[in-house]
Amino acid sequence: MLLAILVILIGFALLAWSANRFINGAAAFARHLGISPLIVGMTIVGFGTSAPELVISAIAALDENTNLAIGNAIGSNIANIGLVLGFTAIIAPMTIASSILKREYPLMLAAMALVYVVLLDGMLGLHEGMILFACMSAVTAWIVYTGIQEGRNVPGTSDDALEAEFESKLALDDIMSIVESVFWLLAGGILLVISSRMLVWGATAIASSLGISDLIIGLTIIAIGTSLPEIAASITSVLKNENDIAIGNVLGSNIFNSLGVIGLPAIIHPATVSTEVLYRDLPVMIGMAILLYILLYNHKGKPALSRTSGYSLLSLYIAYIVMLEFQAT
Repeated sequence: MLLAILVILIGFALLAWSANRFINGAAAFARHLGISPLIVGMTIVGFGTSAPELVISAIAALDENTNLAIGNAIGSNIANIGLVLGFTAIIAPMTIASSILKREYPLMLAAMALVYVVLLDGMLGLHEGMILFACMSAVTAWIVYTGIQEGRNVPGTSDDALEAEFESKLALDDIMSIVESVFWLLAGGILLVISSRMLVWGATAIASSLGISDLIIGLTIIAIGTSLPEIAASITSVLKNENDIAIGNVLGSNIFNSLGVIGLPAIIHPATVSTEVLYRDLPVMIGMAILLYILLYNHKGKPALSRTSGYSLLSLYIAYIVMLEFQAT
């Protein structure tokens, strides 16, 4: 038990560090290839923060532990809204200026609704996984197309706040050489796999020792741990007054979690879905997403998240975790 806890703590630290190096390496490499900052930011940076969830879910599915993978994806979506955005808004209230994010939010809600529809029959099989992955490919293509359209402006003169923020944030060419970017892209990816394997082993060991289901472990310990990159990215962004990037990371991550992180385990190892997922966790996930929209757009003018909204989101997330722990015992 103590060994499992130690492995999880080391795994979390290594996971957060390696995910950051992986994302920076990938973003720098893409910039060296001449890809626009907006596309790099919305794909590599936005979806890259979900790399830990994807790797952990794949490893869990390979171990025939698909419920842990499902819990990881759904729990991370809930944590991204309640914990990440709630905590970030408490630290620094956010005003959102980008029009791109207004188009990305409906995509996130649609992805979550699709997951619910796909899982209604209580099965997560090969066909369901292929549907989710196909939608993931379509969303990625749409985001790239949008980025190309928006990126036709002269660099540095864009009217969209998100592109301007990425233009400033991703000026990595003078910081990391192409050799360094390739090294950290590969090294970060390898360390992601190693740290994810450590987390899956430790979480499974704790679940077995305490008699707690793998689903609960995935919804709580693993979900919070794999949300560390989003927490770090969002807090860093708001402290630099890059509010659009902060919320863009969460929206992009939730889309990727819903379609990719749930779709991949289904392809690797199909499984049945517990009723708790259908009647407890998925409704909470969708409800939190709807609440986020209400909180964002209940202001006059530009959408914003106030400190009060942050406390509300964080309180609801804590209440959800307490409910899970109560049910588990």
